[in-house]
Amino acid sequence: MDRRSFVAGSGCAIASMAAPTIVRAVVLGADAPSNRIHVGFIGTGRQAFGANLPQMMAVPGVQVVAVCDVDSWRMDEAQALVNAFYAKRDGAGAYRGCRKVSDFREVMADRDIDALMISTPDHWHVPMGMMAAKAKKHFALEKPISLSVRQGRMLADAVKRYGVTARNDSEFRSIRVQNHAAELIRNGHIGKLERIEIVFPSDPPPVDVQPDMPAPAELNYDMWLGPTAAVPYTEKRVHDVKQHNKRPNWMRLSTYAQGMIANWGAHYFDMAQWAMNAEHTGPVEVEGHGEFPVSLWNTMINFKVQCMYANGTMVTCEQTPTSTPSISYFGSEAWIKVDGYPGTMTSNKPELVTLEPEAGELDFSKTLWDKNDFIAAIREGRQPLEPIEVGHRAITLAQIGLIACQVQDKLRWNAETESFEGNNWANALLAAPLSRPEWVVTA
Repeated sequence: MDRRSFVAGSGCAIASMAAPTIVRAVVLGADAPSNRIHVGFIGTGRQAFGANLPQMMAVPGVQVVAVCDVDSWRMDEAQALVNAFYAKRDGAGAYRGCRKVSDFREVMADRDIDALMISTPDHWHVPMGMMAAKAKKHFALEKPISLSVRQGRMLADAVKRYGVTARNDSEFRSIRVQNHAAELIRNGHIGKLERIEIVFPSDPPPVDVQPDMPAPAELNYDMWLGPTAAVPYTEKRVHDVKQHNKRPNWMRLSTYAQGMIANWGAHYFDMAQWAMNAEHTGPVEVEGHGEFPVSLWNTMINFKVQCMYANGTMVTCEQTPTSTPSISYFGSEAWIKVDGYPGTMTSNKPELVTLEPEAGELDFSKTLWDKNDFIAAIREGRQPLEPIEVGHRAITLAQIGLIACQVQDKLRWNAETESFEGNNWANALLAAPLSRPEWVVTA
């Protein structure tokens, strides 16, 4: 069995493999050339450099073989990083095994690439995820996975239809202090869970409308815009020129992202629903308020949203001009709080902070790191720890909270039909239509 056949047979659609194939993989090891999973990176900005590239390259049995970006400077930097990593690891001298690809569609079509890490701006997530699923490419997708509930549902359904392994790329379930909190709650150590309070970090002040500028020579701006409306380039709309360490500007424009309620909500709402054992459903009621700056940076700031679940658990989230991230769980017998990132746990019962699970209890202590989990899921033909369906349910909470703030009303939510009851305005906001139809992808 060649490498391509081995990897293709490891996906969710083909979960059972012949015994000789499994034995061969064990004998030769995951890092044997014939068993390596070839990964292509689409998007090489801050998240790729700060987390995704180093973590993926460190996973045994993985070879990053291509990097792709609409910014050629960033793509050059990413290629150099990958080649230097493998040269140092393998003693290969001038290693040149990672290639640059300027059009992501070539990465999708490359049969030598088994899996994708998609680390693009948010407005590209669903179109690229849909294309990856149809191309039968396993993929890890940066959070938040979508810009609307309808988009997210399309993507989750496509992943199921085409049988690929697809992971919502949030690391919070893999952070021990974060999954320890969920473990304590699921094992009943704080009594009946009554409410969860989430605080998001503050945003920088909005910037005013900026002058039009010529796009940098290294940036294919039209491709960067992709499915969104054609508008003049200005640096504060995209990302700072020739750097990949700062939080990108596009995260604060509602055309391309949904602000902190989505950026951090993709992490914290998932943890909240995981702790409640409600990761495949959602609340029954949502309300909130927030500020919407009239400026270039116009995503919601200084907000407070609360969601009620059918079992009576209340989830609240808020952001203020000086807030820092945390999540607190309040039960009938105790509370626990995880402050900051990656987090520090405190409790009114200090013994809970070091309490490990007993035999027969849920135990998340051996949870794989997110990139390791993604690759293991491909090899084992199983669901990853946070599949796209679960990521969709988590970001739905952010999106319906945002809608409640937009319509300024208490809304009834039906998690089964993924619609609001009796509010046509709110339901109209569940879809975020793409402005350029050539990038609309259907299942």
